Amino acid sequence: MTALDLSRLGAWRDLPFFDDTLPAIQAALAKDERMFLPPAPQVFAALEHTQPDDVQVVILGQDPYPTPGHAHGLAFSASADTAPLPRSLCNIFKEMRDDIGVAPQHADLRFWADQGVLLLNAALTVPAGQAGGHAQLGWQGLTAQVLARLADRPRAYLLWGRPAQKAAKAVDGTVNFKLETPHPSPLSARRGFFGSRPFSRTNDWLHAQGQNCIEWATPETT
Repeated sequence: MTALDLSRLGAWRDLPFFDDTLPAIQAALAKDERMFLPPAPQVFAALEHTQPDDVQVVILGQDPYPTPGHAHGLAFSASADTAPLPRSLCNIFKEMRDDIGVAPQHADLRFWADQGVLLLNAALTVPAGQAGGHAQLGWQGLTAQVLARLADRPRAYLLWGRPAQKAAKAVDGTVNFKLETPHPSPLSARRGFFGSRPFSRTNDWLHAQGQNCIEWATPETT
């Protein structure tokens, strides 16, 4: 197995997880004969794209897409040529069109990350074809340390589904914008994700904080 590269983590590299917990995860991955996703160079892409001081919005996912060629290290995002769209992302775009009238033309959400949206999965790897297969590998320790690091100032947290809400239970909803809804998957989107208007509400909050709003739909204008 290719060793996971920590050289591009920037300020995140100071988190104790990378010295205390990651070695055991890497050892477990090395022993597992199954292919894991995303490819090793992209496992930490979410943190590499969005440094702590740049984070304005946190969106927590569960684990990477288990279909080879889709996952590239950012929650809910997929390679630009992914077709059809993953079903959760299709529902995210449906809600966005209902909320702000427009949605991206492809699955690659790295332009969100470039604007300060941290797209972090609770588990950073998944065995190909087996959703949730690395849920108990130890990645949740990283999620906890990332959220603790981001407690230094108010931010917006979009928590879609119970795992994300559980992971961010300690986030103070009186100081931060904390929007908790069902997950956008086909199984739960109609139970409260649709109609929650996360994109306009997040931008309204950012504007009130004197921060830049997120251009959710069109990377050309970022």
